[in-house]
Amino acid sequence: MTLTAHGHDHDHDHPDHHLHTHTHSSPAPTGIYLISPSGAVADPASIELARQRLGELGFKTAVDRAALLVHQRFAGTDKQRLAGIARSLKQKHPIVMATRGGYGLSRLLPFIDWKAVADSGKTFIGQSDFTAFSLALLARTGHVSYAGPTAVFDFGGKKMDDLTAALFGESMRRELEVLSFEAPDADAVDARGILWGGNLAMVASLVGTPYMPKIKGGILFLEDIAEHPFRVERMLSQLWHAGILARQKAIVLGSFTDYRLAPHDKGYDLPVVVSWLRAAVKVPVITGLPYGHVKVKATLPVGRKVGIATEDGMGHLLLEEHY
Repeated sequence: MTLTAHGHDHDHDHPDHHLHTHTHSSPAPTGIYLISPSGAVADPASIELARQRLGELGFKTAVDRAALLVHQRFAGTDKQRLAGIARSLKQKHPIVMATRGGYGLSRLLPFIDWKAVADSGKTFIGQSDFTAFSLALLARTGHVSYAGPTAVFDFGGKKMDDLTAALFGESMRRELEVLSFEAPDADAVDARGILWGGNLAMVASLVGTPYMPKIKGGILFLEDIAEHPFRVERMLSQLWHAGILARQKAIVLGSFTDYRLAPHDKGYDLPVVVSWLRAAVKVPVITGLPYGHVKVKATLPVGRKVGIATEDGMGHLLLEEHY
């Protein structure tokens, strides 16, 4: 993989992921405020390790006082987690990052002041369960947030992935112009539209609610973990029957990981689901997006107009245009 920034090449040893990025220089990033709006943090030491590594990347950090609370499976009661979100809007750091995903944001959505979130001007980032927050924010206000790394999974584990960290830093500095990735069986497409999506289970859970963005001509990206291919197909069917998939210019699939096939599947696996998706929806489908519950992940702007193109087994996501 080669990162190109300021006209120089930086080689990163990632044999399993062939990515090429074009970057543009911007001011250095500043601070990150860590909140826990979903599941409880199992090991507080992971937060300290994440802070150390983020510091080495040039980010100052602060941890919300409720971030390490535990109530049942949640990071505190609903009231405590809502208070953490409210505090994040008033503190000084420009970036607000979820410590982890899990479950818990769905039950908070009606009680979040979305206008205040948008008006705060903060850059929110998370993944998995955080998809509910990002899409609700987009649906209620049009405000852009980011799907990307979380403190515990990406910065607080045994080993931090250097490429994930680099892509995060460049995205926060608005330097990353083009993300190119291997997409060997991608449909032909050259389109522009609003980039949106995230975790498939969370996207499907918002259908029919006030928190589902009404995006026409968009670029929908999806990923999931521990969902058998038939469950992935069922959730895609829900989006299809709701008329959502047919309204998009492209469907971009990231990683679908950690599931187990059964003997009676008899060859029914994710590639079969992708083939079914193409036949049913007749919208260009691109696979191979480096995003999901995986170590190497891009940081993607949810709600920003981007470009998508495929050529010669590669997918190209135009994230920033600098003239």
